Amino acid sequence: MKRACFLFLVVYSLSCGLAFASTGHYVNGVEGIKAATLPPEGFYVREYSVYYNAPEYRDKNNKIVNNDFKLNVYCQVTRLIYSSNISVLGGNLLFDAVVPFQYTDSSFKTGQSSPRTSEDMFGLGDILIEPLLLSWHGDRYDAAIGAGLYIPTGYFSKNHPASPGKGFYTVMFTAGATVYFDTERTWSASILSRYEVNTEQNETNITPGNDFHFEWGVGKTFNKTMTVGAAGYCSWQTTDDSGSGATDDRTTIYGIGPEVAFDIPAYTTSVSLRFLKEFSGQNSSQGSIGTLTLTKRF
Repeated sequence: MKRACFLFLVVYSLSCGLAFASTGHYVNGVEGIKAATLPPEGFYVREYSVYYNAPEYRDKNNKIVNNDFKLNVYCQVTRLIYSSNISVLGGNLLFDAVVPFQYTDSSFKTGQSSPRTSEDMFGLGDILIEPLLLSWHGDRYDAAIGAGLYIPTGYFSKNHPASPGKGFYTVMFTAGATVYFDTERTWSASILSRYEVNTEQNETNITPGNDFHFEWGVGKTFNKTMTVGAAGYCSWQTTDDSGSGATDDRTTIYGIGPEVAFDIPAYTTSVSLRFLKEFSGQNSSQGSIGTLTLTKRF
C-alpha cells in the first residue's frame, strides 16, 4: 500500500507538468524582483526560458522518499501582453496569453527492488488566457489584480507521467504590489499572490486541491538600468484533493535565490536571470529552478 501511494503521488505530481510543487498550473518563481509590476501602455512579447532539476522527492515530513527519483524539465514559454490605454477604476486594462512548450525527462522507483520507471516527452503545454488585468502606477508603488484561465490544450495521459498537459482547467486569481522606498525608485520590495481553483482531471476523475502562491522580491537599481537583489516564493495547497483514489496529503514548497536584471533602452528590451533553490518541500519534488526572461516592447 505504501508503494502504491508513493507511485500515485509521483505520477500525479509529474503529470502536473511544470508546476512541479503544486496541484495547479502556476509555476513558482518565474516573475522575480518586481513580480507585481506590469508594463505601461504598449504591446510586449516576453520569453521565459525555464530549467528545473530535482534529484529527490519529499514526503509530508520533508523526508526523501526515493533516492532514485530524478526530474529534469526545460520549458520555453511565450507571453503576449497588450497594455491598453483603457482606464478602469483608475488603472489601465491589460490582456495577455501564455503559450508553453515543455520537455520533461523523469525517472523513479517505487522501491529498492522495483524496476525503474523512465519517460521523456516534449509538447505543447496548457495555455493561459488572462482577459482581465488591471494595473496602477504611482510615484512610490505599482499594483495589479487580475483573473485568468488555464485551458488543457496539452497532451495528457495518466499512463504517461511526463505528459506536458495536466488534463484539467484552472481558474487563477492574482493580486500584488511593488513598493519603492525612495523617490528615485531605486529600492523596491514586491509581493505577487496567486490563488488557483482546479476542475476535475481527465481520466483520473480526481479534482486537485486549490493552491495559494506568493512570490516576493527585493532589489536595488543602479544607473536606472541594472537591478540586483533576491527573489523567492512560497506555495501551499489549501484544500485536499477529491475523488476516488485521492489522498489528503497536501503540497508545500519554498524557494529563494539571487537575481540580476537590466534594461536596454535603445532596443526597448529588458533581460533578467534568476536562480532559486527549493527547500522544506512536502509531497513534492525538491530541487532548483533557473529562469532567463527576455521582454521586448513593440
